[in-house]
Amino acid sequence: MEEISCAVRYAAEDPYPEIKVEGRNRRYGQAILSNVGGNISEMGAIASYLYGHFTQPGFPEVAESLERISVVEMRHLAIFSEMARQLGEDPRLWSPFRGTRRYWTPEYLRYPRRLEEFLRYALEDERAAIRKYTQQMSWIKDENIQTNLRRIIADEEVHIQILSCFLENYFS
Repeated sequence: MEEISCAVRYAAEDPYPEIKVEGRNRRYGQAILSNVGGNISEMGAIASYLYGHFTQPGFPEVAESLERISVVEMRHLAIFSEMARQLGEDPRLWSPFRGTRRYWTPEYLRYPRRLEEFLRYALEDERAAIRKYTQQMSWIKDENIQTNLRRIIADEEVHIQILSCFLENYFS
């Protein structure tokens, strides 16, 4: 099968901003913590992309891209974990849930074996993350958090371009 190049880069070009929140804020901290270990979270993205990397050996260029995307998602996990810590939260792989904490679980993931289905789910997940981060930006008033969310969204948009390219080239 002919190799398809869909990725020149895996992250947006702009540098990541400093992580320095204005101060402790429980409400902001819980929102950011949900980006660490919630059902729509960076931990979920990492696990999903690694699963895709491991299960797509017949598509080496896709498998490599999924691994590289997972590394970018690891950077996001580190950013959100540090923000949650600065906001006063314990950055475990957990998320606020109905007054308690729910640990991240691999049960949050879908496990498609077919490449087309995997790419479609990954696109849905990237779009869901963008919606979530955009919604958080609408009410979080800390400028540094907004700047970091904006930068992470830019990376997620790069991932959408890559995934869409593979979907179009293999399954259009």
